[in-house]
Amino acid sequence: MANDTSKPSSNKQSIDNLKTSGFDRRMSIAKTSLNIGRRWAGNSVSGMFLNKEARTARNQVFMEAQANYLAEELGKLKGSVVKIGQMLAIYGEHILPPEITRALQTLNDDTATLSWSTMQQTLQQLLGEKLSELDVDTVPIGTASLAQVHRATVIATGEQVVLKIQYPGVADAINSDLALFKQLLKVSNIVPQTRSLDAWFEEIRDLLHHEVDYEAEAATTERFYERLSEDPRYVVPRINRTYSKKRLLCMSYEPGITVVSEALQLLPHERRNAIGQAAIEIMMQEIFVWGEMQTDPNFGNYLVRVSENEDDIDKLVLLDFGAIRQFDNNLLTIAHGLLKAGYRHDHQAMMLAMTGYDFFDSMSDKVRSDMASLFLLATEPFSDPEKNDDIPTDCLDEQNRYIWANSKLHSRLSTKATRAMQSFEFNLPPKEFMFISRKFIGAYTFLTVLDAHTNSNNLVKPYL
Repeated sequence: MANDTSKPSSNKQSIDNLKTSGFDRRMSIAKTSLNIGRRWAGNSVSGMFLNKEARTARNQVFMEAQANYLAEELGKLKGSVVKIGQMLAIYGEHILPPEITRALQTLNDDTATLSWSTMQQTLQQLLGEKLSELDVDTVPIGTASLAQVHRATVIATGEQVVLKIQYPGVADAINSDLALFKQLLKVSNIVPQTRSLDAWFEEIRDLLHHEVDYEAEAATTERFYERLSEDPRYVVPRINRTYSKKRLLCMSYEPGITVVSEALQLLPHERRNAIGQAAIEIMMQEIFVWGEMQTDPNFGNYLVRVSENEDDIDKLVLLDFGAIRQFDNNLLTIAHGLLKAGYRHDHQAMMLAMTGYDFFDSMSDKVRSDMASLFLLATEPFSDPEKNDDIPTDCLDEQNRYIWANSKLHSRLSTKATRAMQSFEFNLPPKEFMFISRKFIGAYTFLTVLDAHTNSNNLVKPYL
């Protein structure tokens, strides 16, 4: 969640109260389900006399409208219902209609703000008399499903801080929200009810309970601050423990511009390359050095601090360490093997690396070979250009750096994955792989927006 005050959230819809009781939230979701059901019935009746082509086109437009309506209503609820929708979008390409996936993905940043009077009351309850020590800006500079961010000044010292204020009652509503969302999926019948989905919901439950614990997030932020304090390419906020609580996080204000800012696009290309290289290198360190990764690829979790001096380094500001996922050594060993095989563009080595997880071990040789080919394509940006003749010629610059914006990698992967899945009864991949996959997709989008060129040797050789 970006704490950038250049574009405050005053233009977003503001709501006075958050529906936090189980009854209110059940009623809201029941109303949403009922409205969608009525509209589906009406659409079916009114389309009875259309030909097949016209009915298909009409249904697609209708599905788009209903998906947007669903996302809008979920956004009003905020809390973990919205977060569940965001997390479900991680699996969207595999189990949801594309219209639903696109709509759920908008929940990342299109949620309404909660009125200042409600947030002020929450701060008063959390800080008591200490609130008088802060001059808090009433206009939020960031919103998300679980919290809202306000800039503030410590009156005695002039220190500029941001307050990440958790919405009241959302932590207590997690378990009931999960049950409500599962019921909504069951009634709508848009997602197959499988054991894999049940396991995924249990993972969401654990992640959400961790994410609403701001004491844990403060400790994680401090851990990353120490790890990166000597690297001038990165900025991590400092935690202010005086005004931090289990439901309130106070940290230093770290200015910057958004990833999609026009000012960033106007930087010289080599400076954007350096920012892109830094963005992908931090992800490599998360997986292969520290064994824990920030799993939310939302652009709002990053800012860029552009240097006024061309000789100085532009810095990547890392925000929001709530969605941290730690990985066990077995998974990291497999991921390391996949990376090495991808770097060498070695199909046989990729197949050998795909062992040790039930998802892989239960595959036939044919399916394993198809999946290895898919992974070879996914690791294309990390492969040695001297060994990978399959890299399209327009995806490498004169220095053999990978040109993300030319790669169309996401669409190529989607096409290849669809073909691979047709050869066997598809099961959801392990959730750990989905988190890593989603983070790589986020990185792909980030580097494509930057039009960054990255050096695969610099990225991968430290881990070979």
